[in-house]
Amino acid sequence: MIRGLFARRPTLLPRDAGGEPWLISLIAVLCFLACLSAVGAAAADRAAHGWARQLRSEATVQVRPRVGETGAEAAARAAETLAGVPGVAEAEAMDRQTAEALLRPWLGDAVLPDLPVPHLVTVRLDQTGPASAVSLSRALASAGLDATVDDHRLWRGEVERSAAVITILALAAFLLTAGAAGAAVAYATRAGMAAQTAVIETLSLNGASDSAIAGLYQRRYGLLAFAAGGIGAVAAMVLVAGLRFLGGAEGVTPALPLIWSDVLILSPCPLLAATVALAAARLTALARLKGRH
Repeated sequence: MIRGLFARRPTLLPRDAGGEPWLISLIAVLCFLACLSAVGAAAADRAAHGWARQLRSEATVQVRPRVGETGAEAAARAAETLAGVPGVAEAEAMDRQTAEALLRPWLGDAVLPDLPVPHLVTVRLDQTGPASAVSLSRALASAGLDATVDDHRLWRGEVERSAAVITILALAAFLLTAGAAGAAVAYATRAGMAAQTAVIETLSLNGASDSAIAGLYQRRYGLLAFAAGGIGAVAAMVLVAGLRFLGGAEGVTPALPLIWSDVLILSPCPLLAATVALAAARLTALARLKGRH
Protein backbone atom coordinates (compact mmCIF):
# COMPACT_ATOMS: atom_id res chain seq x y z
CA MET A 1 0.00 0.00 0.00
CA ILE A 2 2.71 2.46 1.02
CA ARG A 3 4.92 1.40 -1.87
CA GLY A 4 2.06 1.98 -4.25
CA LEU A 5 1.41 5.42 -2.74
CA PHE A 6 4.91 6.58 -3.48
CA ALA A 7 5.11 4.78 -6.85
CA ARG A 8 2.13 6.66 -8.25
CA ARG A 9 3.67 10.07 -7.52
CA PRO A 10 6.10 11.24 -10.21
CA THR A 11 9.36 12.60 -8.82
CA LEU A 12 12.63 13.95 -10.16
CA LEU A 13 14.60 11.86 -7.67
CA PRO A 14 15.06 8.11 -8.22
CA ARG A 15 13.59 6.03 -5.42
CA ASP A 16 15.74 3.99 -3.07
CA ALA A 17 13.77 0.76 -3.28
CA GLY A 18 16.08 -1.02 -0.86
CA GLY A 19 16.42 1.60 1.86
CA GLU A 20 12.95 3.10 2.09
CA PRO A 21 11.19 0.00 3.54
CA TRP A 22 13.81 -0.22 6.28
CA LEU A 23 13.46 3.48 7.05
CA ILE A 24 9.66 3.14 7.20
CA SER A 25 9.98 0.20 9.58
CA LEU A 26 12.40 2.08 11.83
CA ILE A 27 10.25 5.23 12.04
CA ALA A 28 7.12 3.13 12.59
CA VAL A 29 8.73 1.33 15.53
CA LEU A 30 9.96 4.61 17.01
CA CYS A 31 6.49 6.16 16.66
CA PHE A 32 4.95 3.07 18.27
CA LEU A 33 7.27 3.42 21.26
CA ALA A 34 6.63 7.16 21.49
CA CYS A 35 2.87 6.53 21.49
CA LEU A 36 3.16 3.96 24.26
CA SER A 37 5.26 6.32 26.38
CA ALA A 38 2.68 9.09 25.89
CA VAL A 39 -0.20 6.82 26.90
CA GLY A 40 1.74 5.45 29.84
CA ALA A 41 2.51 8.96 31.07
CA ALA A 42 -1.13 10.03 30.74
CA ALA A 43 -2.36 6.92 32.58
CA ALA A 44 0.21 7.23 35.35
CA ASP A 45 -0.57 10.91 35.83
CA ARG A 46 -4.29 10.08 35.93
CA ALA A 47 -3.71 7.38 38.54
CA ALA A 48 -1.50 9.62 40.67
CA HIS A 49 -4.02 12.45 40.67
CA GLY A 50 -6.78 9.98 41.52
CA TRP A 51 -4.82 8.63 44.47
CA ALA A 52 -3.95 12.15 45.64
CA ARG A 53 -7.61 13.16 45.41
CA GLN A 54 -8.64 10.09 47.41
CA LEU A 55 -5.99 10.73 50.06
CA ARG A 56 -7.03 14.37 50.25
CA SER A 57 -10.62 13.35 51.01
CA GLU A 58 -9.72 11.03 53.89
CA ALA A 59 -7.97 11.11 57.22
CA THR A 60 -7.07 8.48 59.80
CA VAL A 61 -7.11 9.01 63.56
CA GLN A 62 -5.30 6.77 66.05
CA VAL A 63 -6.95 6.85 69.48
CA ARG A 64 -5.25 5.87 72.74
CA PRO A 65 -7.77 4.94 75.48
CA ARG A 66 -7.65 6.51 78.92
CA VAL A 67 -7.36 4.58 82.16
CA GLY A 68 -10.56 2.65 82.75
CA GLU A 69 -11.67 2.99 79.13
CA THR A 70 -11.51 0.34 76.42
CA GLY A 71 -10.09 1.03 73.02
CA ALA A 72 -13.44 0.45 71.32
CA GLU A 73 -15.11 2.97 73.63
CA ALA A 74 -12.42 5.57 72.97
CA ALA A 75 -12.67 5.04 69.21
CA ALA A 76 -16.46 5.32 69.30
CA ARG A 77 -16.25 8.54 71.30
CA ALA A 78 -13.68 9.95 68.86
CA ALA A 79 -15.87 9.07 65.87
CA GLU A 80 -18.85 10.77 67.50
CA THR A 81 -16.78 13.88 68.21
CA LEU A 82 -15.32 14.10 64.70
CA ALA A 83 -18.68 13.59 63.01
CA GLY A 84 -19.77 16.98 64.34
CA VAL A 85 -16.72 18.89 63.07
CA PRO A 86 -17.46 21.19 60.09
CA GLY A 87 -15.90 19.77 56.93
CA VAL A 88 -16.33 16.13 57.98
CA ALA A 89 -18.76 14.05 55.94
CA GLU A 90 -18.50 10.85 58.01
CA ALA A 91 -16.44 9.41 60.85
CA GLU A 92 -16.46 5.72 61.70
CA ALA A 93 -14.57 3.69 64.28
CA MET A 94 -12.70 0.75 62.77
CA ASP A 95 -13.41 -2.52 64.55
CA ARG A 96 -10.78 -5.17 65.14
CA GLN A 97 -12.11 -7.46 62.40
CA THR A 98 -11.67 -4.71 59.79
CA ALA A 99 -8.17 -3.90 61.04
CA GLU A 100 -7.18 -7.56 60.95
CA ALA A 101 -8.52 -7.88 57.41
CA LEU A 102 -6.22 -5.03 56.38
CA LEU A 103 -3.20 -6.61 58.08
CA ARG A 104 -3.84 -10.22 57.03
CA PRO A 105 -2.23 -9.99 53.54
CA TRP A 106 0.98 -8.69 55.13
CA LEU A 107 1.21 -10.65 58.40
CA GLY A 108 -0.87 -13.77 57.86
CA ASP A 109 -3.30 -15.37 60.29
CA ALA A 110 -0.83 -16.83 62.78
CA VAL A 111 0.15 -13.65 64.64
CA LEU A 112 -3.06 -11.64 64.30
CA PRO A 113 -4.88 -12.96 67.43
CA ASP A 114 -1.98 -11.89 69.71
CA LEU A 115 -1.11 -8.67 67.85
CA PRO A 116 -2.00 -5.38 69.59
CA VAL A 117 -3.96 -3.59 66.87
CA PRO A 118 -4.20 0.22 67.18
CA HIS A 119 -7.64 1.74 67.61
CA LEU A 120 -8.42 3.75 64.50
CA VAL A 121 -11.12 6.05 63.24
CA THR A 122 -11.57 6.60 59.51
CA VAL A 123 -12.73 10.08 58.55
CA ARG A 124 -14.23 11.03 55.17
CA LEU A 125 -13.87 14.74 54.54
CA ASP A 126 -16.23 17.05 52.71
CA GLN A 127 -15.06 17.52 49.13
CA THR A 128 -16.06 21.19 48.92
CA GLY A 129 -14.63 22.36 52.25
CA PRO A 130 -12.60 19.61 53.95
CA ALA A 131 -11.65 19.96 57.59
CA SER A 132 -7.96 20.41 58.31
CA ALA A 133 -5.84 18.20 60.53
CA VAL A 134 -5.51 21.09 62.98
CA SER A 135 -9.29 21.45 63.39
CA LEU A 136 -9.67 17.69 63.87
CA SER A 137 -6.92 17.64 66.51
CA ARG A 138 -8.48 20.57 68.36
CA ALA A 139 -11.89 18.88 68.43
CA LEU A 140 -10.37 15.68 69.83
CA ALA A 141 -8.38 17.59 72.45
CA SER A 142 -11.50 19.51 73.50
CA ALA A 143 -13.30 16.19 74.03
CA GLY A 144 -10.47 14.96 76.26
CA LEU A 145 -9.24 12.35 73.77
CA ASP A 146 -5.61 11.35 73.34
CA ALA A 147 -5.41 10.91 69.58
CA THR A 148 -3.14 11.52 66.58
CA VAL A 149 -4.52 12.73 63.24
CA ASP A 150 -2.93 11.62 59.99
CA ASP A 151 -4.21 13.59 56.98
CA HIS A 152 -2.00 11.60 54.56
CA ARG A 153 -0.09 14.72 53.57
CA LEU A 154 3.19 12.83 53.36
CA TRP A 155 1.67 10.18 51.09
CA ARG A 156 0.08 12.84 48.88
CA GLY A 157 3.44 14.51 48.41
CA GLU A 158 5.09 11.21 47.47
CA VAL A 159 2.35 10.38 44.97
CA GLU A 160 2.49 13.81 43.34
CA ARG A 161 6.30 13.68 43.13
CA SER A 162 6.10 10.23 41.55
CA ALA A 163 3.64 11.54 38.97
CA ALA A 164 6.00 14.40 38.13
CA VAL A 165 8.95 12.01 37.73
CA ILE A 166 6.92 9.72 35.45
CA THR A 167 5.85 12.68 33.32
CA ILE A 168 9.45 13.86 32.97
CA LEU A 169 10.65 10.37 32.04
CA ALA A 170 7.89 10.02 29.44
CA LEU A 171 8.81 13.40 27.95
CA ALA A 172 12.46 12.36 27.84
CA ALA A 173 11.49 9.09 26.10
CA PHE A 174 9.45 11.03 23.55
CA LEU A 175 12.32 13.43 22.85
CA LEU A 176 14.76 10.54 22.49
CA THR A 177 12.51 8.72 20.01
CA ALA A 178 11.93 11.95 18.08
CA GLY A 179 15.68 12.55 17.99
CA ALA A 180 16.30 8.99 16.81
CA ALA A 181 13.72 9.41 14.03
CA GLY A 182 15.31 12.70 12.99
CA ALA A 183 18.77 11.09 12.97
CA ALA A 184 17.47 8.22 10.81
CA VAL A 185 15.96 10.66 8.30
CA ALA A 186 19.16 12.75 8.26
CA TYR A 187 21.24 9.65 7.59
CA ALA A 188 18.88 8.53 4.81
CA THR A 189 18.99 12.01 3.27
CA ARG A 190 22.78 12.09 3.27
CA ALA A 191 22.98 8.58 1.83
CA GLY A 192 20.43 9.40 -0.85
CA MET A 193 22.22 12.60 -1.86
CA ALA A 194 25.57 10.80 -1.96
CA ALA A 195 24.10 8.16 -4.29
CA GLN A 196 22.33 10.75 -6.45
CA THR A 197 25.16 13.22 -7.02
CA ALA A 198 24.69 13.09 -10.80
CA VAL A 199 20.99 13.85 -10.51
CA ILE A 200 21.67 16.79 -8.19
CA GLU A 201 24.30 18.16 -10.60
CA THR A 202 21.85 17.86 -13.51
CA LEU A 203 19.15 19.69 -11.56
CA SER A 204 21.61 22.45 -10.62
CA LEU A 205 22.76 22.89 -14.21
CA ASN A 206 19.13 23.24 -15.26
CA GLY A 207 18.59 26.14 -12.85
CA ALA A 208 17.26 24.37 -9.75
CA SER A 209 18.14 26.24 -6.58
CA ASP A 210 19.45 24.59 -3.44
CA SER A 211 16.15 25.30 -1.73
CA ALA A 212 14.21 23.58 -4.54
CA ILE A 213 16.48 20.50 -4.45
CA ALA A 214 16.21 20.33 -0.66
CA GLY A 215 12.44 20.56 -1.06
CA LEU A 216 12.45 17.37 -3.14
CA TYR A 217 14.12 15.42 -0.34
CA GLN A 218 11.96 17.18 2.20
CA ARG A 219 8.77 16.13 0.42
CA ARG A 220 9.92 12.53 -0.05
CA TYR A 221 10.93 11.88 3.53
CA GLY A 222 8.06 13.90 4.95
CA LEU A 223 5.53 11.69 3.15
CA LEU A 224 7.48 8.59 4.10
CA ALA A 225 7.54 9.59 7.80
CA PHE A 226 3.83 10.47 7.68
CA ALA A 227 3.00 6.98 6.45
CA ALA A 228 5.36 5.34 8.95
CA GLY A 229 3.92 7.45 11.79
CA GLY A 230 0.44 6.32 10.78
CA ILE A 231 1.52 2.68 10.97
CA GLY A 232 3.07 3.14 14.41
CA ALA A 233 0.08 5.10 15.71
CA VAL A 234 -2.46 2.56 14.46
CA ALA A 235 -0.48 -0.30 16.03
CA ALA A 236 -0.37 1.58 19.35
CA MET A 237 -4.09 2.39 19.11
CA VAL A 238 -4.94 -1.27 18.60
CA LEU A 239 -2.80 -2.29 21.58
CA VAL A 240 -4.23 0.41 23.89
CA ALA A 241 -7.81 -0.36 22.81
CA GLY A 242 -7.23 -4.07 23.43
CA LEU A 243 -5.78 -3.45 26.89
CA ARG A 244 -8.66 -1.11 27.75
CA PHE A 245 -11.22 -3.63 26.53
CA LEU A 246 -9.64 -6.51 28.45
CA GLY A 247 -8.91 -4.49 31.58
CA GLY A 248 -12.40 -3.18 32.17
CA ALA A 249 -13.11 0.11 33.92
CA GLU A 250 -9.65 0.36 35.48
CA GLY A 251 -7.70 -0.42 32.33
CA VAL A 252 -4.78 -2.81 32.78
CA THR A 253 -4.40 -2.26 36.54
CA PRO A 254 -5.48 0.38 39.04
CA ALA A 255 -1.91 1.71 38.79
CA LEU A 256 -2.26 2.27 35.03
CA PRO A 257 -5.88 3.22 34.29
CA LEU A 258 -6.57 3.53 30.56
CA ILE A 259 -9.55 5.36 29.09
CA TRP A 260 -10.90 5.40 25.55
CA SER A 261 -9.72 8.96 24.95
CA ASP A 262 -6.15 7.67 25.24
CA VAL A 263 -6.66 6.17 21.80
CA LEU A 264 -7.51 9.59 20.36
CA ILE A 265 -4.45 11.36 21.77
CA LEU A 266 -2.29 9.20 19.49
CA SER A 267 -3.85 10.62 16.30
CA PRO A 268 -1.33 13.52 15.92
CA CYS A 269 1.57 11.05 15.73
CA PRO A 270 1.78 10.97 11.87
CA LEU A 271 1.87 14.77 11.73
CA LEU A 272 4.57 14.94 14.41
CA ALA A 273 6.64 12.31 12.61
CA ALA A 274 6.27 14.17 9.31
CA THR A 275 7.28 17.45 10.96
CA VAL A 276 10.44 15.92 12.40
CA ALA A 277 11.28 14.34 9.04
CA LEU A 278 10.65 17.58 7.12
CA ALA A 279 12.98 19.53 9.40
CA ALA A 280 15.69 16.85 9.42
CA ALA A 281 15.63 16.32 5.65
CA ARG A 282 15.69 20.03 4.79
CA LEU A 283 18.47 20.94 7.21
CA THR A 284 20.58 17.97 6.09
CA ALA A 285 20.03 18.62 2.37
CA LEU A 286 20.80 22.33 2.62
CA ALA A 287 23.94 21.67 4.67
CA ARG A 288 25.20 19.12 2.17
CA LEU A 289 24.41 21.33 -0.83
CA LYS A 290 26.17 24.26 0.81
CA GLY A 291 29.21 22.09 1.47
CA ARG A 292 29.22 20.98 -2.18
CA HIS A 293 29.55 24.60 -3.31
